[in-house]
Amino acid sequence: MTFIPEDRTLDVLVGSKQGAMLGRTPTSRATGPHRASLGTAFIGIGAALVCAIRAIYGFSTFVGQWSMYPNPVPALLAWIVLIVVLVATFITARLVGDHLPNWVFALVLASLAAVVVLDVYAVWELHDIGRTASAALTAVMSLLLVLTLRRPSELLIAAGAAGAGLAIAMVINTTPTEPHIAPQLTALAFAVLPVVIGVALVRGFRRMIQIELDRVLIQSTVSAPRFAVGMLASEELARLDLAAEDLLDSVASGNTPLPLRPKTASVAASLATELRLHLIEGRRETWLYHAVSESEMLGRSVSLDDKGGLAGLLDANQRDGLLAAIWLLVSDTAKPNGSRTVQVVLGPIVPRVGQPFGRLLPVPITISTTSVARNRVDPSTWDALRRVGRYSDSTQNASLRVDIECFVDNPAEL
Repeated sequence: MTFIPEDRTLDVLVGSKQGAMLGRTPTSRATGPHRASLGTAFIGIGAALVCAIRAIYGFSTFVGQWSMYPNPVPALLAWIVLIVVLVATFITARLVGDHLPNWVFALVLASLAAVVVLDVYAVWELHDIGRTASAALTAVMSLLLVLTLRRPSELLIAAGAAGAGLAIAMVINTTPTEPHIAPQLTALAFAVLPVVIGVALVRGFRRMIQIELDRVLIQSTVSAPRFAVGMLASEELARLDLAAEDLLDSVASGNTPLPLRPKTASVAASLATELRLHLIEGRRETWLYHAVSESEMLGRSVSLDDKGGLAGLLDANQRDGLLAAIWLLVSDTAKPNGSRTVQVVLGPIVPRVGQPFGRLLPVPITISTTSVARNRVDPSTWDALRRVGRYSDSTQNASLRVDIECFVDNPAEL
């Protein structure tokens, strides 16, 4: 038996870390069907309830206006199609696992478009679409039903196209007099704005959850040793260790004869090389390096200069304060292409004249930012900086600069 490790070990690990430190996104999300996640399935249920309430209100309006319709049959057909679409979409989404296939979504859009056409046709002769349309307005708002199942851009495009179609029909059909303008605008707002607001709320909720998950993920680095491998490297080390054990067991059991064949010897050499590289990395990478490189948010906005590994000398409280301050300074860069950047420089340690190093060692830390105005800094940032040490702040090129004097235990005195 010959165990051959994957060839992607070093590429994945080193590439992701270097990309993060250079400001590139360290990882890319896997492509696949858009699913309700991060608790948004509950938001989807709430959106379905809102759609149901709006449908009940719209159908009541339709029934109350029955005598006004020149021909109520198209409007009745519109409501039948709409109710079938709403029920079928809700059931389908739950049965297939909280996601909506492309062909189902296309069918839903086509059915809603048919509802809008039928309802507008039914009230066309009344020349007041804003007051008399019912199923058409409910159909546009019904896009909330797939709020958590499809991409925001798809929903906005669909709602915008439906709103534009209704607006054009209103302009052509309704007399543009003062008593008619307000009902038309109100009807458009009730149809389109709920979708826009829903998309904004879901995107904000997902962004908040992802930021918190990222923060929790890297918080464990605060309690790490001065020099250690990160979480990604730990997974790689476990895999390499298993590969080495399998190879040695194969040799010990006689499944792999000695001397090793060239291919097997090459595998053993590559395993040894990768293990040595990981051990070397563990002797020069501090907790702060791993916190920045393994965070999707910090990795694209923070650059670190700590050649002496001084970040590892900070105690747990100082580490937590420094990490919190950096996090708060770049919190707005969770948005794509965020403009805020932070550069953190630790050291060098300069001896003071007449004050030899004692039990405490002063570590200078400089935090330089771009596009961060002092009056826009979260007040809790200053509390976090106080936990690191004495600091002074100044404005440099219209951005914040913070100089910190952090006192740590002198490793020579330990």
